[in-house]
Amino acid sequence: MPEHDYDMLVIGSGPAGQRAAIQAAKLNRRVALVERSAVLGGVMINTGTIPSKTLREAALYLTGYREHGVYGESYTVKRFIKMEDLLVRTDHVMQSEIDTTGHQLMRNRVEVITADASFVDANTVLLNFADGQGERTVTADKFVIAVGTSVTRVEQIPFDGKRIFVSDDILNLDRLPRTLAIVGAGVIGLEYACIFAILGVRVTLIDMMPRLLPFVDSEIVDSLVYHLRQNRVTLRLGEEVAGIDPMDEERGERVSIHLASGKQIVTEKALYSIGRTGATRSLNLPAIGVEADERGRIKVNSSYQTEAQHIYAVGDVIGFPSLASTSGEQGRLAASHAFGAKSPSFPELFPYGIYTIPEISVVGPTEEELTTQGVPYEVGKAHYREIARGQILGDSTGALKLIFHRETRKLLGVHIIGEGASELVHIGQAVLAHGGLIDYFVDTVFNYPTLAECYKTAALDGLNRVDV
Repeated sequence: MPEHDYDMLVIGSGPAGQRAAIQAAKLNRRVALVERSAVLGGVMINTGTIPSKTLREAALYLTGYREHGVYGESYTVKRFIKMEDLLVRTDHVMQSEIDTTGHQLMRNRVEVITADASFVDANTVLLNFADGQGERTVTADKFVIAVGTSVTRVEQIPFDGKRIFVSDDILNLDRLPRTLAIVGAGVIGLEYACIFAILGVRVTLIDMMPRLLPFVDSEIVDSLVYHLRQNRVTLRLGEEVAGIDPMDEERGERVSIHLASGKQIVTEKALYSIGRTGATRSLNLPAIGVEADERGRIKVNSSYQTEAQHIYAVGDVIGFPSLASTSGEQGRLAASHAFGAKSPSFPELFPYGIYTIPEISVVGPTEEELTTQGVPYEVGKAHYREIARGQILGDSTGALKLIFHRETRKLLGVHIIGEGASELVHIGQAVLAHGGLIDYFVDTVFNYPTLAECYKTAALDGLNRVDV
């Protein structure tokens, strides 16, 4: 008889947990996945990645935003857009993803258990079933903690889910507000600022940091800021929120936001988005000798092992970059390492996709990072307006930037803003992974007309700077 009930027990069914469980199953291990919610997919499918990106796509379509450059600002598919118009598409995609996830786990013979999990000791977990169905303990040789995160809330703020709410509440809004203040200009706050702005909502974005997205190339960020302001977004950067209070007035319920600088912002609704906290509170981590920091995040080594070597942690619960794509890869690598399987990867070349409007995608170091490192580099740029495909799509503002070593001509980084950036970046990612030179883009032939031609134009621009 086996020593334990399972070879691996995965806690959490987001992208990190899914990939870990399936990878272990493909290695012919007995695997169970524990999910506290009645539906699979975690934050990614139910409240985070999938809903926000689908809302974005629905907003872009219904407002006719992509066509404004050709047909004018007044062009729209639907004149008066309601929340239910946006949710039709969102509900359909979410249900499809939930079904796909369940089928993948079933096809790979991963046992799915709906319960709350907490550690009893290094190899034992207590499963607490919902609806009074009792509890039981199970044992496993290896564990993967992939519980993800929950929105960070502050006790002093009177959240009601309608006027003062967090990102998890957006799908439950009864209507689109006329004005909205967003506290926190991280990736989530920025994405929702863009979505509501193109829907005609007057958005105020507040953040303590003086600069948006510090891990993104400054030139790309400057371009995003320009577009935000074009869409009537008011930026209050370097500002600290001292308090948020609901207001009851004859003209309707509103919210008052007090800034430490003395400013007051009155708005119809407020979205509080200051980050997320690891969902580790109920895991009883002290039982296994693992500690979480003040934001609930678990420290791991390069193989995603915690302080207990047979217990791994992956995904948002370990912190930056907290992206669905990187989380899934971490889960795969952790399961492979747990059972001694070789799984090559390029962790330093994880691409970042930020679904603002316009979208941003980057891979590799920024100019600022290379300057700090003392690397002699040069840049090459291409603008969508120079490319036939850009004109066809109606995106005359997008841009692609290549960074390469001035002496060896080796490609170092790719930074893109514009339509299709998150797809386009993978061409550069492949060249980076194989140590390619910028000359590759000059020598290769791209389909015409495509946005991929930006690579050739940017490469030629860069080489012209070197060969002056």
